Amino acid sequence: MPGTLYVVATPIGNLEDVSERALATLRAVDRIAAEDTRRTGKLLAHYGIAKPLTSYHDAAEHKKAPELVAALRGGATLALVSDAGTPLVSDPGYRLVRAALDAGVPVVPIPGASAVTALLSVAGFAIDRFVFEGFLPQREGRRRRRLEALRGEPRTIVVYESPHHVLRTLGEIEEVLGDREAVVGRELTKLFEEILRGRISVVRSEMSAKPPRGEYTIAIVGADGADD
Repeated sequence: MPGTLYVVATPIGNLEDVSERALATLRAVDRIAAEDTRRTGKLLAHYGIAKPLTSYHDAAEHKKAPELVAALRGGATLALVSDAGTPLVSDPGYRLVRAALDAGVPVVPIPGASAVTALLSVAGFAIDRFVFEGFLPQREGRRRRRLEALRGEPRTIVVYESPHHVLRTLGEIEEVLGDREAVVGRELTKLFEEILRGRISVVRSEMSAKPPRGEYTIAIVGADGADD
């Protein structure tokens, strides 16, 4: 019988946000595949969990996925975790999950934290429907085309952005989509958590007053809400 691949969500900041089921799973598996073994090591140490770790990041997916699936087919149990939040949501893991399913290996979700749902829950926008775009393309032309395709999108739009590009991205969103209402979350659940609200132009102005730091999640009201 093959083993099982567990896709385990971990905290996006505050270590207390991990579920009891996630901890029990991490204690029980034979091995943990982590996007960043150092970061996952801190979580495991905090909860007194000692398990073999293997690195599983974007650059290693092609090489590591077959190796890990072979172990799963041999009966091993494996937990897949990312740096923070839910694996595969703008994080590595797709190739491993796809290969495991193709090999007949059971894949079990262990749900938990996600920056997307954390920000949307306090955004104050309609979120019965929303569209998640992850990180926008780095190439200017592709990024512009992606934004233009979202101009008429009626649902709330969510994107991720790094501190190095967040002001640029907000400026381009304002230019293409208009000066809509937005909510920008920085370092969600962490010590220096900050949530800014208002028109994009206002939020950009506030953020320009000090160097952006930390990871950002941005929610923009959809075209229907903008019209209202």
